[in-house]
Amino acid sequence: MKIYYIDRKSGAKEEEKIYGGALLKFLYGERFFGWLLMHAFSRIPLFSYLAGYFQNRPASAKKVAPFIAEYGIDTSEFVKSDFHSFNDFFTRKLQPACRPIVQDPHRLAMPADGRYLVFPKISELEKFYVKGQAFDLKQFLQDPILAHRYAEGSLLLVRLCPTDYHRFHFPCVGIPSRPRLIPGSLFSVNPIALQKRVAILFENKRMVTEFQTERFGQILYIEIGATCVGTIHQNYTPEKRVEKGEEKGCFSFGGSCIALLFESGRIRFDEDLIRNSQQKLETKAHFGDSFAVDKTI
Repeated sequence: MKIYYIDRKSGAKEEEKIYGGALLKFLYGERFFGWLLMHAFSRIPLFSYLAGYFQNRPASAKKVAPFIAEYGIDTSEFVKSDFHSFNDFFTRKLQPACRPIVQDPHRLAMPADGRYLVFPKISELEKFYVKGQAFDLKQFLQDPILAHRYAEGSLLLVRLCPTDYHRFHFPCVGIPSRPRLIPGSLFSVNPIALQKRVAILFENKRMVTEFQTERFGQILYIEIGATCVGTIHQNYTPEKRVEKGEEKGCFSFGGSCIALLFESGRIRFDEDLIRNSQQKLETKAHFGDSFAVDKTI
């Protein structure tokens, strides 16, 4: 299975170069042994712990230069050029000038570098993946009151690949709550895996932050762990006002995903994101770009 996306900057349709693509196809394919290994890797914490341990070792730093060369990563954006481990590189910071933040207060800024899908109605997610797979919002949030509140709302999904900048940010001014941990597995969130089981989104380990904003209502900000991402770091102070673009946290090594949920009638997604998502294509974009506007405009 090949994965295509639309590059937002150029407008071109491009094929994704998948990190560990052969292994993903094996684990999420039709073979029983692959299925068995996939469940072992995803459900037994020891595997993610060991993966993280080795990526934090000084010896792993030797993988950085070949990785940069293979995936064409722009090193001019880095704050520093020397890394003491692969995970140090993976959680790298970027020069602020490389990710300008949309200034219009009526617009929301993309929270991360990644591949974006938008669903003006959350129920549309069920039509996007394999038929017959329901997206259970109550199970996803582990809170029936919140699930009812957002049942008719909008959803943004951003998938971060191992090649991406892995820090995530607040999309607007507001006051975030203390994050709530929902324990779970660590299945891949790559489209190869999600086409098989959209339930991955509400089975994986995740953290839910209730983000109170004046202009956009209450936003649910949810980080979803994935293969090898057992650690989601939160770097903000709960119950304290944050500015648009301020760093919220980062993921350790692996693929990962962020979901933002909005109350019904609060926002309108940018047209190009809606169009691409309706064609079942992700949009590759950068942190700081616009993704939606409030409906008062």
